[in-house]
Amino acid sequence: MIIIIKNHSYRFDIENICEIFFPYEKINVYENQTDVKDPITVITCINGNKLVVDALVYDKSKRAVESASKLTDRKSALSVLLYNTLSELLGVSYPWGILYGVRPVRLMHALTDRYSEDYAKSIFREKYLVSSKKTELTAAVAHSENKIIALSDDKSFSLYVSIPFCPTRCSYCSFVSHSIENASKLVEPYVELLNKEIRKTGRYAAALGLRLESVYFGGGTPTSFSADILKRLFASIEESFDLSTVREYTVEAGRPDTVTREKLIALKDAGVSRISINPQSFNDEVLKTIGRRHTSAETLKAFELARKCGFNNINMDFIAGLPGESPESFERSVNKGVELNAESVTIHTLSLKSGAYMATRDEAFDSSSKNNVSSMVDYAGALLSSNGYHPYYMYRQGKSLGNLENVGWCRNGYDCLYNVFMMDETHTVLAVGAGAVIKLKNQNTGKIERIYNYKYPYEYINNFDEILKRKHRINTFYDEYNFSKTETHYLPD
Repeated sequence: MIIIIKNHSYRFDIENICEIFFPYEKINVYENQTDVKDPITVITCINGNKLVVDALVYDKSKRAVESASKLTDRKSALSVLLYNTLSELLGVSYPWGILYGVRPVRLMHALTDRYSEDYAKSIFREKYLVSSKKTELTAAVAHSENKIIALSDDKSFSLYVSIPFCPTRCSYCSFVSHSIENASKLVEPYVELLNKEIRKTGRYAAALGLRLESVYFGGGTPTSFSADILKRLFASIEESFDLSTVREYTVEAGRPDTVTREKLIALKDAGVSRISINPQSFNDEVLKTIGRRHTSAETLKAFELARKCGFNNINMDFIAGLPGESPESFERSVNKGVELNAESVTIHTLSLKSGAYMATRDEAFDSSSKNNVSSMVDYAGALLSSNGYHPYYMYRQGKSLGNLENVGWCRNGYDCLYNVFMMDETHTVLAVGAGAVIKLKNQNTGKIERIYNYKYPYEYINNFDEILKRKHRINTFYDEYNFSKTETHYLPD
């Protein structure tokens, strides 16, 4: 599709709203051009005090014109006009309205702090066209987050450990992850350097007097590694960081086919308090379609084994909108998670990051898949709420089916602290491993500065010296804002 921008500078907002309606189209944007054509074309224009939107979708078109006064927020007004025009033309609306971005709860926090919760909700509904249901969900998550955020102070930080290996790569996955079978020769050099990075990072944290709140092993699937390798990593963390202040220690054991008694015991001995065992679906045909090698029976077996090994804080993930998953099949899957009494259940909406395609006319006007996914998400929320779970964190991804959200639900006392700290950007996150991103937070200004590791394991291995060099910024960042208790810090060799 093409977007033509005339006489305004709101390209970013216009493009984001078009992506809500056409998430898998390649979008080309032109300014003040009239000689470009496409079956899907959006023209937005500001002519004096007139806001104009022209939309063409194959054989249907619509023009909308609105007058703007001097006091009108023209960016917002043009965004709403475009949203309403496309909504009427295509016969579909979205519960998040014109609101885009990963962190709607942060916006709710900011508006509530500045005004009041009631006024913040009215802004969601009236300015951003967010549905009442999603507005109330956002406010509920904000309330839940507050008690977690309050645990953190200027010296707090979390540690993220990236394990970018999986047994196989799922068809929907957008994370940096290698099949451990295909990349087995990278494992040992990767682990050796990861241990070294853990030790170096620990020295910075100790020198700055930072207090570790949570540890999170993600990926990938950390339990793709053997029990011996996991023990080596756990030992490095124990030697490098003061774990006496840690409130939560999470390891994703997301693929049931990687879970063994030996690995679970290694996790338990290391002090891991929370794990994820992620079915995604309890429909075996769906699992085959998305490239998961395990069966539903193996998920149940892994969950039972984790219970026997003493884990009393287990998360399960489910994805709404997987290929071949009907609403009824999805409902049975979520019912099973509740029946198993998982302490937390995360409901994701399928997000297709790549594989863009050109929509046909019929696809452009067909909202059945969006309605199906929306019904799945609504069912899960109602079921979990009625069974004693509350929404404790939320985020949104681009190109998700129905422009919907991902929500973590948990029983009281089982909120994942790391998820809240990370999504709220509450404090510094020191991250290690391929694809890891350090987030340094200035608690005085709220400024976040990021330090990126190389993305893929082979890049991480080949450029390890550069990774260590970048870490020196941890020390200077804290020096600049005078967070440390001492003026002189130890710089790791």
